[in-house]
Amino acid sequence: MSINKKILTKSTSDKPLTVYDCGTTQYRPMLDLQLELVEQRIAGQIDNTVLILEHFPSLTLGANKTKNILLESEENLADDKIDIIDIRRGGGATAHNPGQLVMYPILNLKSLRLGIADYIRQLEETGIQLLKTLDITAERSKGNPGLWIGEKKIASLGVKVKRHVTYHGIAINLNNDLSIFKNIVPCGIQNVTMTSAKEQTGNQVDIQKAKSTLADIALDLWA
Repeated sequence: MSINKKILTKSTSDKPLTVYDCGTTQYRPMLDLQLELVEQRIAGQIDNTVLILEHFPSLTLGANKTKNILLESEENLADDKIDIIDIRRGGGATAHNPGQLVMYPILNLKSLRLGIADYIRQLEETGIQLLKTLDITAERSKGNPGLWIGEKKIASLGVKVKRHVTYHGIAINLNNDLSIFKNIVPCGIQNVTMTSAKEQTGNQVDIQKAKSTLADIALDLWA
């Protein structure tokens, strides 16, 4: 499956960055694209790149096996057309579906003079700033990755770095059906309740506008 990428915005400063809108995609082809772009970035064949998209229903399992907790059988999930993918990013199980905005930065951290901890804080900041434009105040929670509104989680993070180049990223719940999270223990955190921008405000989020806003935030941080 090929993935159509449309340029959302581009910087040609001393820190070039291109942000693409990848539409709504299956998870596996997007993972393949990330891995391809990581190798190209390591080789210096492309500039720093950000992919913004939605995923069809899928559950991803992270590198921390103790945090990969499924609450439904794989057979039943398959019947519900929910894909399950075992990947090597940080964190535990999480869920994706349309209406959730996902961002995958393919960034050479050395080119940005960033350490991994600083990068993760900036990745969190992209979600904080996007949600702020929707009149939602999201916060970090010490020891609990992601973004939170009180005790409810609105965004999940999972990061992998290869030879200073990042992939995977952040998933922010905007309009998505939250019932998909009932199939897992999100990120292995017991009794966590997921929320979304729509649930918090009662308003449907304009996804295309949110994509453009997120692209501008990425440019401000990394270009």
